[in-house]
Amino acid sequence: MRFDFRVWTVLLAMLAGPVWAQNYPTKPIRLVVPYPAGSSSNDIIARFLAQRLSPLLGEQVLVENRPGMGGNVGSEFVAKAAPDGYTLLVATNGPQAIAPNVYKLNYSSLKDLTPVAMVANVPYILVIHPSLPAKNVQQLIALAKSRPGELLFASSGNAGTPHLCWELFKSMANIDIRHIPYKGGAPALMDTIGGQTQLYCAGLIAVGPQIKAGKVRAIGMATLKPSAVMPDVPTVASQGLPGFNVASWFGVMAPAGTPKPIIDRLYTDIAKVVQTSEMREFLLSQGAEPMLMDPAHFTTFLKAETEKWGKVVRSAHLKLKQ
Repeated sequence: MRFDFRVWTVLLAMLAGPVWAQNYPTKPIRLVVPYPAGSSSNDIIARFLAQRLSPLLGEQVLVENRPGMGGNVGSEFVAKAAPDGYTLLVATNGPQAIAPNVYKLNYSSLKDLTPVAMVANVPYILVIHPSLPAKNVQQLIALAKSRPGELLFASSGNAGTPHLCWELFKSMANIDIRHIPYKGGAPALMDTIGGQTQLYCAGLIAVGPQIKAGKVRAIGMATLKPSAVMPDVPTVASQGLPGFNVASWFGVMAPAGTPKPIIDRLYTDIAKVVQTSEMREFLLSQGAEPMLMDPAHFTTFLKAETEKWGKVVRSAHLKLKQ
């Protein structure tokens, strides 16, 4: 019989759960960010959280960057780590909810990882080039229907959130707009500003300054509720597309099989940090908002997000990639 070390580790963790939780932690904890250092708000938020979580846990929480494959390298690393509470993942919508519908992965976020806490939400916003004669969502839909296949939407790359944002809009509004993928968000935004493309969807922190400068026009928040960062911009959902919701979220997950008492301890201390005014102010400065969820609600949310993006991927006829 083949010896499976991971199964043995999980069994030991289950048997020793109460003892581990009582003594946990006794050494530094790794918080794995599946993106390069300093490259995104995920890394910045992770470092802010880790610094304030360390004194509550009584051990250092060290951020470790493991980039690659759009976040899937770091996610797989944590999914295959020992379920002892000492290796955690900064979970985001890309690798955790979208990637399973696009790529053939060597791990499953729903089976090999377990939610610890949802921390924050980065609202997305739909913007258009100022030359378009549309001031709101309904006017944009009417314009697109009068010019089928002519309006171009930019994205940071195939199957990323900015791409699927417009695919979701396209399917819900029943319009024909064309996708122009770029290698990154910066060139996609610059060409939208320049008028080479007319539509773009991204996080507030990326496009906020361009909106304020009048270089692009905001037509709708991609969230269910108005954003505290830009409260004057109505939601897309309130403008005729109920349920339209696109955001980059930030949470913490652990390897499946991590003892529940350890998960509960981590959630309790993470919640204490998220609920401080200091954390709220910091998140708002990053174009994000606090969105605290316990493990049970995070689990339900992740399943719903995975199903939602699966429908969008199939509607857009995106092929599963190796």
